[in-house]
Amino acid sequence: MTSRPKILVFAGSAREASLNKKLARAAAKVIDENGGEATFIDLRDYPMPIYEGDLEAREGMPPFARKLRELFVSHPAFLIVSPENNGTIPSLLKNAIDWLSRDVDGKSGLEPYRGKVIALMSASPGAFGGVVCLTHLRLSLSKLLAHVIPDQFPLPKADQAFAEDGSLVQAWQQKSVLTVVRQLIETTSRLAA
Repeated sequence: MTSRPKILVFAGSAREASLNKKLARAAAKVIDENGGEATFIDLRDYPMPIYEGDLEAREGMPPFARKLRELFVSHPAFLIVSPENNGTIPSLLKNAIDWLSRDVDGKSGLEPYRGKVIALMSASPGAFGGVVCLTHLRLSLSKLLAHVIPDQFPLPKADQAFAEDGSLVQAWQQKSVLTVVRQLIETTSRLAA
């Protein structure tokens, strides 16, 4: 590998103290330490209205959706850490995915997703770590022609998983994140070659 693959890292939560943001930040650090170059963003910094066709026809793609789209297009890989809301993808994340999947300026709505390598993680105080949401997210992103890697990491009891410095406390958790990150970096590098 001649260069470090750029990986966009974000959580599907706007909450400042989000467990999913904590996991995304911890994973971004692991990416940087293992041959990738993480770009951590907060979806809170990209506010956009709920997607609606008449609004799109009247006003076009919102400015923050355009900015986020540029970031998606400029990165060959993403690591998405998603909360689970009522057994599925949270509305903040789904709305961002939907806006970015729209055609704009003569460019396909698939451009931000097609061929991108994506890793999925989730964090939840519950016993299953948000794993149900990851199934729905995987299906949605695959429909947009992204390559979602097989390994994923749902972090259960996430309210007890982080040290003061934001790192994961238990060795099995650290190993699970590392496994996903390495597969993401390796797959991205192979496809780039």
